[in-house]
Amino acid sequence: MSNLHEILAYNESFVRNKEYEPYATTKFPNKKMVILSCMDTRLVELLPKSLNIQNGDVKIVKSAGAIINHPFGGIMRSLLVAVYALQAEEIFVIGHHDCGMASVDPNAMIDSMIGRGVDASTVDILTNAGVNVHEWLEGFDNVADSVQHSVDMIKNHPLLIPTIKVHGLIIDPATGKLDLVHDGTKD
Repeated sequence: MSNLHEILAYNESFVRNKEYEPYATTKFPNKKMVILSCMDTRLVELLPKSLNIQNGDVKIVKSAGAIINHPFGGIMRSLLVAVYALQAEEIFVIGHHDCGMASVDPNAMIDSMIGRGVDASTVDILTNAGVNVHEWLEGFDNVADSVQHSVDMIKNHPLLIPTIKVHGLIIDPATGKLDLVHDGTKD
């Protein structure tokens, strides 16, 4: 059975048995906060548990490495929507140790794309159109520096008011221990 069909079969039972009822909440975060975290599989349950977050408490935005690549891209838009449309008052950027983005090699990624069927000329076309694909795919060397970079992009965004606190943390994906990178209450 494929993942899709397994999910659909489970979901049918979930809805029929009203297993969704304990998760009922509103679209507004109870704790008035939004978290930008990595999409790492180890954080799916560990991150909320280690922060004492329940369903309905926060908005969670995920991106590879908790990285904001562009100040006017989808990640930043999601954070601004959380603040201005959904009542978030604090933003937490939470990266993690042993992140896959720390070891991403843009050349290897492009080779993998081509190996799986992306036409090699597509990368050339994007490059000639002004898109630096290598830079766009690039990871980071130091997770604390990467978290601070995302914090700075958020804090300095022209559409974010200075009363919104922006914090930076690093979580250990094995234990859930948090290390503080930036305390937004001190800005």
